[in-house]
Amino acid sequence: ADFVLDDRMAKTPAEVNQLLDSIWAPAKNRVEEETAALQANIQAEGGNFTLAPWDWWHYAEKERKVRFDLDAESLKPYFELEKVRDGAFHVATELYGITFQEVTDLSLYHPSVRAFEVKEANGDMVGLFITDYFLRPSKKAGAWMNAFRSQKRHDGSVYPIILNTCNFPPGSPCLLTLDEVRTLFHEFGHGLHGLLSNVTYRSLAGTAVKRDFVELPSQIMEHWAIEPDVLRNYARHYKTGEVISNELIDKIRDSQTFNMGFATTEYLAASYLDLHWHDLEAGHEVDAKDLESKAMDTIGLVKEVAPRYRSTYFQHIFSGGYSAGYYAYIWAEVLDSDAFEEFKENGLFDSKTALSFRKNILEKGGTEDPMVLYQRFKGRAPSVEPLMRNRGLN
Repeated sequence: ADFVLDDRMAKTPAEVNQLLDSIWAPAKNRVEEETAALQANIQAEGGNFTLAPWDWWHYAEKERKVRFDLDAESLKPYFELEKVRDGAFHVATELYGITFQEVTDLSLYHPSVRAFEVKEANGDMVGLFITDYFLRPSKKAGAWMNAFRSQKRHDGSVYPIILNTCNFPPGSPCLLTLDEVRTLFHEFGHGLHGLLSNVTYRSLAGTAVKRDFVELPSQIMEHWAIEPDVLRNYARHYKTGEVISNELIDKIRDSQTFNMGFATTEYLAASYLDLHWHDLEAGHEVDAKDLESKAMDTIGLVKEVAPRYRSTYFQHIFSGGYSAGYYAYIWAEVLDSDAFEEFKENGLFDSKTALSFRKNILEKGGTEDPMVLYQRFKGRAPSVEPLMRNRGLN
């Protein structure tokens, strides 16, 4: 853990634990309230058993429907893929003045893949943005951003060629869930990080930054995805063209903190588990179940919740490059929540704030220490309070 974190924004295991500990207590309080509510529902239905981790999602979704009268299927007609994509493009245009124009005379690797020239407001070329959004048998699962070619100025200037990949089920039309909308905006944020890179050396371009910093540009885009003004721009019924109603927007936003005690607790539990494994000294052999049990006892995990990943299949920390680094998602969420506050205070598309974010975050790649870059944008170190508010834990 010490070795890995020395080259991260967090620097030390103590810094990571301090962050996790600051969120753990309020998350645990909230999940205990959620547990009591779900247990009461079980009893009301006549169930004579105690809530267990494998029951959680079933009863949580029942509770969501009752409390918010929000059915995920009722939202999908408003989230047609191309309109959502254009909504993400619209946000980038409003923020940074860049435009996206589809090009059809390129030889691409699959018929469903599409390409867009990205240009500055003055017509200068920014880069090429390629989308590969559909599920197919030959394709790896998940969603990600790749750079076919990274930006550079050394030994000849070249613009970047950026790929966004998702795995949405093909359809005519392709209608997305709210989670899939967030995924599209998230990967587009990574795409902007690659597209707007402005560095000398390719090895430092775009997303070539410390792992606990790389999710800031992607996660901050998720905030715009559910802003009312942005939703009204892209969320239109695929048959009638009707703009999503204020009532549905309110339901979406009101439900954002639902089940957040559970979501935060199961994630933090996995982050603590990660650190427990990678805090072992070399040659120290342990039983996986024993280590996991002791780690969860140490933090006082409630018995109704399990860590998001168990040790036997925790690929992030044993084979996926997140060894002693699973905390990075919540670390980045502290950054993106705090950074988005700047836009909320100054204006959702405030040009001065957007220019500062572009110049200090998106353009810099890995050329400077990320904490220096963040403080240059924000004017101070990041605060955990906006994340606590967004998750309803404050």
